Order: sequence, then structure tokens, then C-alpha cells
Amino acid sequence: MLFDGVCNLCDATVRFVLERDRLGELRFAALGTPGAERVLRAAGVTDASKLPDSVLLVDADGVHARSEAALRIARHLRAPWRWAVVFRAIPRPVRDAVYRFIARHRYRLFGVRESCRLPRPDEAERFL
Repeated sequence: MLFDGVCNLCDATVRFVLERDRLGELRFAALGTPGAERVLRAAGVTDASKLPDSVLLVDADGVHARSEAALRIARHLRAPWRWAVVFRAIPRPVRDAVYRFIARHRYRLFGVRESCRLPRPDEAERFL
């Protein structure tokens, strides 16, 4: 899971996922860091500037953005959060429009950090 390292909403999302990832499978890196760049390069991304700058998920199926990333992340979470997959019934353009609206206004609504969050010692192994 790649995330905007200075966004308070993205940081809260990372904390939320860390606490609820059923099997501890997800790994994290702030966008723009060497870890995130390695993951994107390995996934075949040659120009990361064309990707959204909020939350991305990179898995065996590729790089996922916006609502698709969120729903794929939810599959890793404990119930009831993993049940969010029911939102796939909503057409993707509609889901993505809501996601883009929140992403566009996230700094104003949730604030910005001066620096990227550092993982706690018990979380360090999950960060790239």
C-alpha cells in the first residue's frame, strides 16, 4: 500500500489498516520514497507522476488506484471491514468520483503533516 506521507487522512488510513490487516500481509511505503519507487518500478510503472497521489495498492494483479485500491485493501481486513467489497456493485466511475472528491479536498478537510510518519518499532517490519 503506497500512500501520501504528509496527508493526515492517508496516515489515519495506514493506522486503520495496520490495526485490522487480518494476516499482516500488507506492506506500506510513502509515495516518493525509495521503497515506493522500487515497488512501482517492479510493477512496470515508468512514470509515477501519472498516478494519483493519495493511496495506491500494488499486488499480483498490478497497480490499483482510487476506489479499486480501497476495495482491494478492504479484502485484507477483518470483518466487518472486508465486507466493503459490496460497494463493487456501484459502478466504478461513480465510486471513483467520490474518491476523487475526497482526495482533492483531503488536505483542507483533514490537514497536512510537516513530515512523513515514522513507523513505531512494532510496525517497522511492515514499512518499506
